[in-house]
Amino acid sequence: MVAAEYLRRHGFRIRERNVARKTGELDIIAEKGDVLHFVEVKTNTVCELPEAESRRDEYDPSLNLHAAKIRKVARTGEWYALENDWEGEWQVDGCLVWLRKRDGVARVRYLPQIV
Repeated sequence: MVAAEYLRRHGFRIRERNVARKTGELDIIAEKGDVLHFVEVKTNTVCELPEAESRRDEYDPSLNLHAAKIRKVARTGEWYALENDWEGEWQVDGCLVWLRKRDGVARVRYLPQIV
């Protein structure tokens, strides 16, 4: 998974991926320092990668990071933290991935603390 590798390269330790419960699914659960991160990943396969500053993408995966989805991730994250006796801080983050069809090259944009 592109997003998990991106997070690893940026100092995160991946605890789990694709954790599903009644309240929803957590794409990536990672730790960095003493903070637990629940990372919601949105991926779009594109013909061409967007320019770093471009707003003219074929599709912006952040459109699916709407308030209802973020609340669902936060509820599921809260459940996970309680079930695993996590006593430290935790937060909900986003990770947007554009994956180029022809060669699998990816562009990733990490969005910390989207709640």
